[in-house]
Amino acid sequence: MNQLHNLDYVVFFIYFIIVASYGYYVYHKKRSQSMNAKEYFLAEGSLTWWAIGASLIASNISAEHFIGMSGSGFALGLAISSYEWMAAATLILVAVFIIPVYLKNKIFTMPQFLSMRYNDHVSTIMAVFWLLVYVFVNLTSIIYLGALAISSISTISFGWSIFGLCFFSMIVTLGGMKVIGYTDVIQVVVLIIGGLITTYLALDLLAQHYGYGDNIIKALSVLRKEAPEHFHMIFDSSNKNYKELPGISVLIGGMLINNLAYWGCNQYIVQRALGADLPTARKGILFAAFLKLLVPVIAVLPGIIMYLLHSKGMFTAEMSDHGVVKPDHAYPTLINLLPAGLKGVAFAALTAAIVASLAGKANSICTIFSLDIYKKYLNKNADEKKMVLVGRSAVVVAMVIAAIVTPALKSLDQAYQFIQEYVGFISPGVLAIFLLGFFWKRTTAKAALTGAILTIPLSTVLKFLPVWTNGAFPDYPFLDRMTIDFVVIVIVMIIISLSTRKPDEAHTVEVDTSMFRISRSFAVGSVIICGILTALYTIFW
Repeated sequence: MNQLHNLDYVVFFIYFIIVASYGYYVYHKKRSQSMNAKEYFLAEGSLTWWAIGASLIASNISAEHFIGMSGSGFALGLAISSYEWMAAATLILVAVFIIPVYLKNKIFTMPQFLSMRYNDHVSTIMAVFWLLVYVFVNLTSIIYLGALAISSISTISFGWSIFGLCFFSMIVTLGGMKVIGYTDVIQVVVLIIGGLITTYLALDLLAQHYGYGDNIIKALSVLRKEAPEHFHMIFDSSNKNYKELPGISVLIGGMLINNLAYWGCNQYIVQRALGADLPTARKGILFAAFLKLLVPVIAVLPGIIMYLLHSKGMFTAEMSDHGVVKPDHAYPTLINLLPAGLKGVAFAALTAAIVASLAGKANSICTIFSLDIYKKYLNKNADEKKMVLVGRSAVVVAMVIAAIVTPALKSLDQAYQFIQEYVGFISPGVLAIFLLGFFWKRTTAKAALTGAILTIPLSTVLKFLPVWTNGAFPDYPFLDRMTIDFVVIVIVMIIISLSTRKPDEAHTVEVDTSMFRISRSFAVGSVIICGILTALYTIFW
C-alpha cells in the first residue's frame, strides 16, 4: 500500500524536528558575530574527525544508492558493490597522498588549485564544467530518485516531492558548512540504522517465504543458492552485464579513475576535509572508508532480495511500469512492505540521505560559483557579507534549475549507471590534470588547458562512434572508455609539456613528502580495511 500511516508521519516529524533544531543550535552557537566567507563555505577548523567522516558519507550516500544502487543490485547483483568497496581503498590513497597537498597549499576549492598550479583559464573552464555537472547530473538525478521514492511510498505527488526535497535541502544548506557538517552526523546515524532495519526486514521476509521463520542467516544462504549469478564481483566477457562492469576494470581500470576523481578531485567531497588539520582530516577520511564497507549491505542486498522474490512471481505489478520491469522500483517496493512505524524510519533514512547529499552538492556549487566565478570575474571587491549572500543566492538558483530539469529523467532505467557514465565524461580529464599537477612539475598550463578541453569531446566520440560507424568501431564499456580517455589525455599532456622549452616555474604547488607519512593507528585501520576487501573479493570473485 503506497501510504504512510500516522505513526510513520510521527516518526518522520520527530526526525525533521531533531535535524532542524540541531542545525539551528549549531548555526547560532558556532557562528561568529559576523559570518565570513571561509566560515560559511568551509567551517574552517571547527569540524571534528567524526563530523568530517560522517559528512563525507552523508554527502555521498543518497537516493542514487538507496534507489539507484538497489536497482542495479536487482539487475546486476553484488558486483555493483565495487563502486563502494573500491571507494574505501581509494579513500586511503586520498588521505595519504592528495589531502596533504591541498592542506600544505591552503587550497579551499578545486578551481583555486587549478588557478594556483596552472592559470585562470584552466581554472575557469573546469569550474564551469563542475557547475554544469553538479546541477544537471548530480542534483537532478538525486532529486529525481528521491521524488520517485517518496511518491512511491506515500500519497505525496512526484511534483510536490521535488518541491519538498529542494526546500528542505535549501534550509540546511543556507546555514553554511558547519550546519551541514554537524547535522550530517544525525543524517548518517538515521540512514545507516534505517537502512540496516530495512535490510533485516527484507531478509526476514525472504526467510518467511522459504519457511525458515525469522532465521535471516538461512535466508542469506538461500539468497546465494537461489541467485548465484547475482553473487559474482568480477564479470567475464560472456556475462550479459559485462558492459556495465567489465572484468577487472572494476579494480584497476576505469573504476579506480572514477573513484580517484570523485574522492580526490571533487569539491563537494574534498571540501569536508579542507578546513581541518591533517591528522583530523585523515581520521575523518578513514572513518568514512569504514562506513563505505557497510553501504552494499543497506543498498545492494535489498535489491538482490527483491530480484529473487520477483523471480518467484512476487511483486510483478510493483516492479513494472506499463509492463516493463523497472529495477529502480526495488527499494520503494520493499519499503512499502514494512509495518507502520518502521516504514517511517525507512522513510526518514531515505530522506536523510537525499537531503544530506543535496545540501552537500548545493554548498559546493555556491562555493565554486562565489569564490571562483563571482569574486574573480564579477565583483573583485566583494566583501565577506556580500560573498555569503551570493553563495546563498546561488544555492536557491541551482535548486530551482535542477527542480525544473528533474522531470526529464523519468525515462531512465538504471539511474545509478546513468550518473556514473555521464559524470565519467569529465572524470578522466580531471584526474589527469590533477595528478600531473600534483606530482610532475614539468606539466604546463597549456597541457592542462588541452586536457580540460579534450575530455568531454573525447568521451563523446568514444561513446557514439560505434553508432556513427554502424559498429565498425568497437563499442567499449563506459569504464573502459574512461581508461582510454585518461591514458590518451595523459599522453597528450606529457607531449605538450615536453614540447614547451621553458615551463612556467611560478605555477607550481609545494609538495611536502614528509606529510605522506602516516600514523600507526591510520596504518592499522588501513590494513584492516584492505584485509576485509581482499576477503570479500576472494569469496565473491
